[in-house]
Formats: sequence, C-alpha cells, structure tokens
Amino acid sequence: MIDAAFIQRVQAIVGDAGLVTDTIDIEPYVRDWRGNYLGKTSLVVRPANTGEVADVVKLCAETGVPIVPQGGNTGMVGGGVPDSSGRAIIISLTRMNKIRSIDLANSAMTVEAGCILAAVQEAALRCERYFPLSLAAEGSCTIGGNLSTNAGGTAVLRFGNARDLVLGIEAVTPEGNIWHGLKALRKDNTGYDLKHLLMGAEGTLGIITAAVLKLFPKAQRTCTALVAVSDPAAAVELLATIQGAMGDRLTGFELMSRVCLDHVIKHFPETPEPFSARHAWQVLVELTDTMKDSPLEDTLSMALQPAFESGKAVDAVIATSEAQAQALWNMREHVPPAEKLQGRSVKHDISMPISTIAEFIQRGDAALNARFPQAQVICFGHIGDGNLHYNLSFPGMLPSAEQTRDANNIVYTLLDELAGSISAEHGLGQMKREEITKHKSRVELDMMRAIKAALDPKGIMNPGKVL
Repeated sequence: MIDAAFIQRVQAIVGDAGLVTDTIDIEPYVRDWRGNYLGKTSLVVRPANTGEVADVVKLCAETGVPIVPQGGNTGMVGGGVPDSSGRAIIISLTRMNKIRSIDLANSAMTVEAGCILAAVQEAALRCERYFPLSLAAEGSCTIGGNLSTNAGGTAVLRFGNARDLVLGIEAVTPEGNIWHGLKALRKDNTGYDLKHLLMGAEGTLGIITAAVLKLFPKAQRTCTALVAVSDPAAAVELLATIQGAMGDRLTGFELMSRVCLDHVIKHFPETPEPFSARHAWQVLVELTDTMKDSPLEDTLSMALQPAFESGKAVDAVIATSEAQAQALWNMREHVPPAEKLQGRSVKHDISMPISTIAEFIQRGDAALNARFPQAQVICFGHIGDGNLHYNLSFPGMLPSAEQTRDANNIVYTLLDELAGSISAEHGLGQMKREEITKHKSRVELDMMRAIKAALDPKGIMNPGKVL
C-alpha cells in the first residue's frame, strides 16, 4: 500500500490541487466506464505540467511505486485502471489541457495530453483547419489516451490512425526524464522513430505529456448517404467502386447490420426507419471536398448506378441537409449505446484484410449461430479500413465464462486463418494481455518484452497491461 510519507513527498511536488486521496473522489478513476474493471489505489496524482509529471515519476522510480497513466478513462480494455493490490498510483493528465500553439503555415498544432479530443477539433475549426481523429468518446477522451492507444475512429480510411496524425511528442520516461520531442517535422530520417514506440504502448513505456498534431484543410462540401446492400460482399465491392470514382474524397465507409438498426430504433425511438423496406445490410458513406462547388452528390449517384443495376445496392438515401446527414450518422453512433442497453455481450474489436471481410462474416456468423442459437450476432464497423466490431449478444442474460471463452475461440481462430488481428483500435490493456500470447509469434513477443525491459527495467509503468 501507499504510505503517508510517500503521499507527502508527492504533495510537495504537485500541491493540494494535484492530489486526490478521498475514497469517494477516487472511485471514478479506478472503475472503467463499462463497469468491467474495478481497481484500487489510495492516491490519484493530477500534475499541472510536464515538470511535475517527471518529478513524480522520478519519485516512483526511486521508491518502486507502480504508475497507471490515465487520460479520460474511456478505454475499452481496462488499460487505464489499476489492479486490486492498491500498490499503484494513478497519474491523471486531465489538468494538462492547454493548446500550446497553432502553426497554420506548417498545418500543425501543439497540445497537452489532457486536452479533450473535441476541444482540439473545435480549436482547429476556429482556424479554418480540420483535425480528423473522430470517435464516439471524443467529448471526454483525451489526446494522451488517444495516442497511447493509437485510437482509430471513423476517419481512418482517409487519414489513418492516431499515430498517422502526429509529428512529434513530448514524454516522460520511466526513469523520470523528459524527452523533448515536439518537432513539427514531416521528414526526419535520423534513426529510430521513437515516438512510435510510445504511441500504442498504452502507457507501458512512458507517459505522453504533449504532442504536435497534423492539421488539414477544412472541408467545404460534405455528402452523406446510407446505402442498403445485398450482403457484406456487395459492401466490399461498393467500397472499391466509390474509391475508384472519388479517390481520397471518401472519408467514411461504415457497415451496419439490420440487427444494429433494430436495436437503435428500439432504444432511441426518435430514430426514423431509413428505408421503406427492411434490408439486412447497409453502409454509411461520407464524402468530403475542400472545393465549395464540388458535385459530390452527382458523382456519388453515378458511382452507385452500376451497383443498382447489378443488384449489389438495393436502396439509398442521400442527405440533402446537414440535419439529415447528422440523423444518418446518429444511427451509426447510437449502435454501441443501444447494444449496451440491449444487454451484456461478448465484444470483439478485430481487423482483417478488406478482401476477407465477407468470408469472415459468413463463416463467423455460421459458427456462432450453431454454437449459441440463443444469442445474436451484432456486426458493425469501419470496413473501409478492415475493422469490424463483431459482438455476440445474449439478451436477458449475462454470458458465462465458458460462453465468453468459446465465442472468443471461434472468432480468434477464424481471424488467425484470415491473417487478422484480435485488436484493431481498442488495444490490449488487461483484457487481451494473455490472449495475445496465442496469436503473436515468439519472436514478436520476445522483441516486445526486450523493449519493455530496456525502457522500463523496474516494471513500474502500467504493470499488468499489454505484456
């Protein structure tokens, strides 16, 4: 446990405003938002600047106290929650929420790790720029957490994951040293690209305290459409067709099964039926262009025509206003909360080559339905970048440990056959720490362990996560 003398030394670094010691106040920090993980600590530290982070980490390295870095605590795999021993402290970066600078000539913005993602998006828009990272938790997740988990979201198809949106980072090493890596360079071929070690490492190799983010031109025209397709194979074909016609103006391509829409309409009754008939599958398509007079709707209609003639596309709604576009996006964004209201499920955040998506869904559905006839497959996701959220819902009941294990085995075995990944954008955390050892080679795991041992030899950085 953390003793009083240690807390006093931390207090001398961060002051009273940087300490949380009351049990009731600590509770939100030790429980993940989904309610799956509950840890224990007697101290949450909220430093105000990078120097305070470094001094606290030095103290922890000296005393052997483990550290759990935390941003907005919106993670899906328990990566930001301590274990139940009570030995670790939480370092929350939420007070470090300044936008340090915006360089319009270089299309870059330097922000602290505790900045809320939505605040970064809004700051960019005020300067007629665009920061494309977008996900459901953007109103509460932080940039530090986004980078530490290499977050994905709905714009990966065009702009890439979080790591693709970063030019440089500032970080504190497990020894408490500050790495001043806030370079706003697009070319820097001087050895190992160290920032990529920390991005996606889930706080196990150091603490990201600030970053230089890429900015992009603000879109002047947007076209949003919901297209009903005959099956997932048709969705994949339609993706290639629209990409061929629109190039990088295609920014979003989201798949939803009818089961997903049924749950959204049930739990959010203000949601209208999108079509006059029910369709098993639909894709949400978003196109953007920086040209004000870009004929996106006409170009999309022409691109859809061959799909309608072949029967691959069976219906479509193209938004004619911003409100209609938002209504279509609401259907997609309400899928996760509707699923949560429907009941507990076995969740899979997975990726695979786009060319194998249809095969995966066909074989996965058949295997899961045969093993669990009482359950329901919920399939949606970012198929433009090969990422599916492929979940198994057990209405009215809590899936047992055996059911969870069997569902995971079915999904993950099929993924191995198709050269996929058991985590596309949510990370490993503590949820998949053991599972990953079945799917990575010994060489990969040995390399990861060697990096961990070299950078964090005392093992104090987010212990029990990833490895």
